[in-house]
Amino acid sequence: MPEQKLTERPGRRDQRFSEDVGAKEGRKIRARKERDRGVWFGLGMFGLVGWSVAIPTVIAVALGVWIDKTWPGPYSWTLMLLFIGVVLGCLNAWYWVKRESHRE
Repeated sequence: MPEQKLTERPGRRDQRFSEDVGAKEGRKIRARKERDRGVWFGLGMFGLVGWSVAIPTVIAVALGVWIDKTWPGPYSWTLMLLFIGVVLGCLNAWYWVKRESHRE
């Protein structure tokens, strides 16, 4: 009879199997609870992400236009603040999506 190499003791394998089954069951229960979210939840999240990127971008561009008109210089503050506004908006959207995905 060939000898099998076991890296884990049988008790540990049973425990890990139980943990895996419990985790899968927990995901199924959460999915059943979240089934009610549907289309309206998706549209709301889409709107949240859109506005959380758009508002900082528009504010930054408006500030850049004002700075360019008030103190003209060799650099375009509008373009620099546009980039900064988009980056801040994307970070903001990422925060809200991550927060919503971790909510139970």
